[in-house]
Amino acid sequence: MNFVVLSLFPEIIKSSSDFSILKRASERNLISINAVNPRDYTLDRHKKVDDTPYGGGAGMLLSCQPYIDAYNSIEKSENSKTIIMSPQGKVFNQEMAKKFGQYNQLIIICGHYEGFDDRIKQITKAEEVSIGDFVLTGGEMPALCIIDTVTRMIEGALGDEDSKENDSHYDGLLEHPHYTKPREYMGLNVPEVLVSGNHEKIKEWRRLQQFIVTKQKRPDLYEKFLKTELSEYDKKILKKNNLI
Repeated sequence: MNFVVLSLFPEIIKSSSDFSILKRASERNLISINAVNPRDYTLDRHKKVDDTPYGGGAGMLLSCQPYIDAYNSIEKSENSKTIIMSPQGKVFNQEMAKKFGQYNQLIIICGHYEGFDDRIKQITKAEEVSIGDFVLTGGEMPALCIIDTVTRMIEGALGDEDSKENDSHYDGLLEHPHYTKPREYMGLNVPEVLVSGNHEKIKEWRRLQQFIVTKQKRPDLYEKFLKTELSEYDKKILKKNNLI
Protein backbone atom coordinates (compact mmCIF):
# COMPACT_ATOMS: atom_id res chain seq x y z
CA MET A 1 0.00 0.00 0.00
CA ASN A 2 1.33 3.40 -1.00
CA PHE A 3 0.08 6.35 1.09
CA VAL A 4 0.58 9.84 -0.34
CA VAL A 5 -0.39 12.82 1.81
CA LEU A 6 -0.80 16.35 0.48
CA SER A 7 0.14 18.51 3.43
CA LEU A 8 1.53 21.96 4.19
CA PHE A 9 3.32 20.34 7.13
CA PRO A 10 4.90 17.17 5.71
CA GLU A 11 7.22 16.93 8.74
CA ILE A 12 4.24 15.83 10.85
CA ILE A 13 3.57 12.92 8.49
CA LYS A 14 7.21 11.91 8.12
CA SER A 15 8.05 12.02 11.83
CA SER A 16 4.97 10.08 12.90
CA SER A 17 5.67 7.28 10.42
CA ASP A 18 9.01 6.50 12.07
CA PHE A 19 7.50 4.63 15.02
CA SER A 20 5.77 1.41 16.00
CA ILE A 21 3.63 -0.51 13.48
CA LEU A 22 3.99 2.07 10.71
CA LYS A 23 7.77 1.87 10.89
CA ARG A 24 7.78 -1.94 10.93
CA ALA A 25 5.32 -2.16 8.05
CA SER A 26 7.47 0.25 6.05
CA GLU A 27 10.64 -1.73 6.79
CA ARG A 28 8.87 -4.88 5.56
CA ASN A 29 7.94 -3.04 2.34
CA LEU A 30 4.26 -3.52 3.10
CA ILE A 31 3.60 0.21 2.95
CA SER A 32 5.25 3.43 1.85
CA ILE A 33 4.33 6.85 3.21
CA ASN A 34 5.17 9.96 1.21
CA ALA A 35 4.24 13.58 1.74
CA VAL A 36 3.81 16.21 -0.97
CA ASN A 37 3.80 19.88 0.01
CA PRO A 38 1.49 22.05 -2.14
CA ARG A 39 3.63 25.04 -1.18
CA ASP A 40 6.37 23.60 -3.42
CA TYR A 41 4.02 23.95 -6.39
CA THR A 42 2.62 27.44 -5.87
CA LEU A 43 3.26 29.97 -8.61
CA ASP A 44 3.04 32.82 -6.13
CA ARG A 45 6.45 34.40 -5.59
CA HIS A 46 5.73 34.73 -1.86
CA LYS A 47 4.88 31.00 -1.65
CA LYS A 48 1.29 31.73 -0.71
CA VAL A 49 -1.17 28.85 -0.95
CA ASP A 50 -4.27 30.63 0.35
CA ASP A 51 -6.40 33.70 -0.32
CA THR A 52 -9.45 35.57 0.95
CA PRO A 53 -12.88 34.05 0.24
CA TYR A 54 -15.20 35.52 -2.38
CA GLY A 55 -18.26 37.02 -0.72
CA GLY A 56 -16.29 37.96 2.38
CA GLY A 57 -15.96 36.17 5.67
CA ALA A 58 -13.31 35.34 8.23
CA GLY A 59 -10.15 33.39 7.55
CA MET A 60 -8.35 32.26 4.43
CA LEU A 61 -9.11 29.52 1.92
CA LEU A 62 -6.62 27.16 0.30
CA SER A 63 -6.24 27.98 -3.38
CA CYS A 64 -6.81 25.65 -6.31
CA GLN A 65 -3.55 26.09 -8.23
CA PRO A 66 -0.96 24.80 -5.71
CA TYR A 67 -3.17 21.91 -4.57
CA ILE A 68 -4.20 20.78 -8.03
CA ASP A 69 -0.64 21.01 -9.38
CA ALA A 70 0.66 19.09 -6.35
CA TYR A 71 -2.06 16.48 -6.85
CA ASN A 72 -1.27 16.13 -10.55
CA SER A 73 2.43 15.62 -9.73
CA ILE A 74 1.58 12.32 -8.00
CA GLU A 75 2.03 9.21 -10.11
CA LYS A 76 -1.29 7.42 -9.72
CA SER A 77 -1.43 3.64 -9.57
CA GLU A 78 -4.13 1.67 -11.39
CA ASN A 79 -5.95 0.95 -8.15
CA SER A 80 -5.85 4.35 -6.47
CA LYS A 81 -8.26 6.13 -4.12
CA THR A 82 -8.29 9.83 -3.21
CA ILE A 83 -9.84 11.18 -0.03
CA ILE A 84 -9.92 14.63 1.46
CA MET A 85 -10.05 15.29 5.20
CA SER A 86 -13.17 17.31 5.91
CA PRO A 87 -15.54 17.79 8.88
CA GLN A 88 -18.34 17.51 6.32
CA GLY A 89 -17.31 14.00 5.28
CA LYS A 90 -18.61 10.59 6.24
CA VAL A 91 -17.26 9.57 9.65
CA PHE A 92 -14.38 7.11 9.33
CA ASN A 93 -14.88 3.65 10.81
CA GLN A 94 -13.47 0.12 10.66
CA GLU A 95 -15.54 -0.81 7.61
CA MET A 96 -14.06 2.13 5.69
CA ALA A 97 -10.59 1.06 6.80
CA LYS A 98 -11.18 -2.41 5.33
CA LYS A 99 -12.43 -0.85 2.10
CA PHE A 100 -9.48 1.55 1.80
CA GLY A 101 -7.11 -1.35 2.47
CA GLN A 102 -8.19 -2.96 -0.80
CA TYR A 103 -6.55 -0.18 -2.83
CA ASN A 104 -2.90 -0.12 -3.90
CA GLN A 105 -2.64 3.61 -3.30
CA LEU A 106 -4.43 6.00 -0.95
CA ILE A 107 -4.00 9.73 -1.57
CA ILE A 108 -5.02 11.90 1.38
CA ILE A 109 -5.49 15.65 0.99
CA CYS A 110 -5.07 17.66 4.22
CA GLY A 111 -6.31 21.18 4.73
CA HIS A 112 -5.67 24.11 7.04
CA TYR A 113 -7.12 27.55 7.78
CA GLU A 114 -10.85 27.91 6.91
CA GLY A 115 -10.82 25.09 4.39
CA PHE A 116 -10.53 24.46 0.67
CA ASP A 117 -11.68 26.27 -2.42
CA ASP A 118 -14.51 23.85 -3.25
CA ARG A 119 -13.15 23.29 -6.76
CA ILE A 120 -10.25 21.30 -5.27
CA LYS A 121 -12.77 18.67 -4.16
CA GLN A 122 -14.55 18.77 -7.51
CA ILE A 123 -11.45 18.44 -9.68
CA THR A 124 -9.78 15.67 -7.65
CA LYS A 125 -13.13 13.85 -7.20
CA ALA A 126 -11.95 13.07 -3.67
CA GLU A 127 -14.24 11.38 -1.17
CA GLU A 128 -14.71 13.57 1.89
CA VAL A 129 -13.84 11.78 5.14
CA SER A 130 -14.06 12.92 8.77
CA ILE A 131 -12.77 11.28 11.95
CA GLY A 132 -15.54 12.77 14.10
CA ASP A 133 -17.96 15.60 14.65
CA PHE A 134 -15.38 18.16 15.70
CA VAL A 135 -12.93 20.52 14.01
CA LEU A 136 -9.12 20.32 14.18
CA THR A 137 -6.54 22.86 13.05
CA GLY A 138 -5.42 20.68 10.15
CA GLY A 139 -5.91 17.35 8.46
CA GLU A 140 -2.58 15.77 9.34
CA MET A 141 -3.64 14.03 12.56
CA PRO A 142 -6.82 12.62 10.97
CA ALA A 143 -4.72 11.44 8.00
CA LEU A 144 -2.35 9.62 10.34
CA CYS A 145 -5.32 7.99 12.11
CA ILE A 146 -6.48 6.62 8.77
CA ILE A 147 -3.00 5.48 7.72
CA ASP A 148 -2.51 3.66 11.03
CA THR A 149 -5.92 1.96 10.91
CA VAL A 150 -5.62 0.90 7.27
CA THR A 151 -2.08 -0.40 7.84
CA ARG A 152 -3.37 -2.71 10.57
CA MET A 153 -5.61 -4.32 7.94
CA ILE A 154 -2.64 -5.28 5.74
CA GLU A 155 -1.52 -8.87 6.10
CA GLY A 156 1.88 -9.05 7.79
CA ALA A 157 1.75 -5.57 9.33
CA LEU A 158 1.05 -6.92 12.82
CA GLY A 159 3.23 -9.38 14.66
CA ASP A 160 0.15 -11.46 15.52
CA GLU A 161 -2.43 -11.52 12.75
CA ASP A 162 -5.14 -12.74 15.15
CA SER A 163 -4.81 -9.60 17.28
CA LYS A 164 -6.56 -7.34 14.77
CA GLU A 165 -9.56 -9.69 14.69
CA ASN A 166 -9.93 -9.16 18.44
CA ASP A 167 -9.78 -5.37 18.16
CA SER A 168 -12.79 -3.29 19.08
CA HIS A 169 -14.97 -2.58 16.02
CA TYR A 170 -13.30 -5.24 13.85
CA ASP A 171 -16.55 -7.21 13.58
CA GLY A 172 -18.88 -4.52 14.88
CA LEU A 173 -18.38 -5.29 18.58
CA LEU A 174 -16.16 -3.85 21.29
CA GLU A 175 -13.23 -5.82 22.64
CA HIS A 176 -13.46 -8.15 25.63
CA PRO A 177 -11.57 -7.33 28.90
CA HIS A 178 -7.90 -8.37 29.19
CA TYR A 179 -5.82 -9.36 32.22
CA THR A 180 -2.16 -10.07 32.95
CA LYS A 181 -0.06 -10.93 36.04
CA PRO A 182 -0.47 -10.71 39.01
CA ARG A 183 -3.54 -12.89 39.42
CA GLU A 184 -4.76 -10.75 42.32
CA TYR A 185 -4.21 -7.00 42.64
CA MET A 186 -5.71 -4.72 45.33
CA GLY A 187 -8.43 -7.28 46.00
CA LEU A 188 -9.36 -7.67 42.35
CA ASN A 189 -8.92 -11.12 40.81
CA VAL A 190 -8.51 -12.38 37.28
CA PRO A 191 -11.69 -14.27 36.23
CA GLU A 192 -11.29 -17.96 37.02
CA VAL A 193 -12.11 -19.08 33.50
CA LEU A 194 -8.98 -17.36 32.16
CA VAL A 195 -6.70 -19.45 34.36
CA SER A 196 -8.66 -22.67 33.91
CA GLY A 197 -6.70 -23.87 30.86
CA ASN A 198 -10.00 -24.71 29.13
CA HIS A 199 -9.52 -22.94 25.79
CA GLU A 200 -13.07 -23.56 24.58
CA LYS A 201 -14.50 -22.04 27.76
CA ILE A 202 -12.08 -19.09 27.46
CA LYS A 203 -13.15 -18.50 23.87
CA GLU A 204 -16.82 -18.57 24.85
CA TRP A 205 -16.25 -16.25 27.84
CA ARG A 206 -14.41 -13.71 25.69
CA ARG A 207 -17.15 -13.70 23.06
CA LEU A 208 -19.80 -13.31 25.75
CA GLN A 209 -17.88 -10.39 27.25
CA GLN A 210 -17.82 -8.72 23.83
CA PHE A 211 -21.61 -8.88 23.73
CA ILE A 212 -21.97 -7.61 27.30
CA VAL A 213 -19.44 -4.77 26.96
CA THR A 214 -20.88 -3.61 23.64
CA LYS A 215 -24.46 -3.71 24.94
CA GLN A 216 -23.48 -1.68 28.02
CA LYS A 217 -21.16 0.88 26.42
CA ARG A 218 -22.42 1.12 22.83
CA PRO A 219 -26.04 -0.08 22.60
CA ASP A 220 -26.22 1.42 19.11
CA LEU A 221 -23.47 -0.91 17.89
CA TYR A 222 -25.04 -3.85 19.72
CA GLU A 223 -28.43 -3.36 18.05
CA LYS A 224 -26.74 -2.99 14.68
CA PHE A 225 -24.78 -6.21 15.25
CA LEU A 226 -27.95 -8.16 16.13
CA LYS A 227 -29.39 -7.22 12.74
CA THR A 228 -26.49 -8.85 10.88
CA GLU A 229 -26.35 -12.49 9.84
CA LEU A 230 -25.31 -14.11 13.10
CA SER A 231 -23.26 -17.28 13.21
CA GLU A 232 -24.71 -20.34 14.92
CA TYR A 233 -21.95 -20.03 17.52
CA ASP A 234 -22.96 -16.45 18.38
CA LYS A 235 -26.67 -17.33 18.45
CA LYS A 236 -25.98 -20.13 20.91
CA ILE A 237 -24.08 -17.82 23.31
CA LEU A 238 -26.62 -15.00 23.00
CA LYS A 239 -29.59 -17.27 23.67
CA LYS A 240 -27.84 -19.10 26.51
CA ASN A 241 -27.28 -15.75 28.29
CA ASN A 242 -30.67 -14.20 27.41
CA LEU A 243 -29.07 -11.45 25.31
CA ILE A 244 -31.53 -11.80 22.42
